[in-house]
Amino acid sequence: QVQLVESGGGLVQAGGSLRLSCAASGLTVSTYAMGWFRQAPGKERERVTVISTSGAFTYYADSVKGRFTISRDNAKNVVYLQMNSLKPEDTAVYICAAGKSYSTVVLTTELDYWGQGTQVTVSS
Repeated sequence: QVQLVESGGGLVQAGGSLRLSCAASGLTVSTYAMGWFRQAPGKERERVTVISTSGAFTYYADSVKGRFTISRDNAKNVVYLQMNSLKPEDTAVYICAAGKSYSTVVLTTELDYWGQGTQVTVSS
């Protein structure tokens, strides 16, 4: 069974940094497209970042570009989201996703597996 488990969330002050982890079981992250999404109360789910299977394609939402970075540790079968210069508007539940992708770019519809999420709260 495929399982994605996020960790690393918590409370951080504005301007601080946090690294989220997505530990995968039942799949090998190096053979999947991966992504991070976030959901804040009263807001629609937002695609934060995705990375293609090969790593050749990455996408970052304008709201996080230059501050967040997605990466893989294939040896540990873990995907990370490094978040720097955090802002209160980054407060949300952050969710990891994975899927087989055969398109030029990674589409949200190609992401079949989703984690439960981890809470990130940024105070001012």
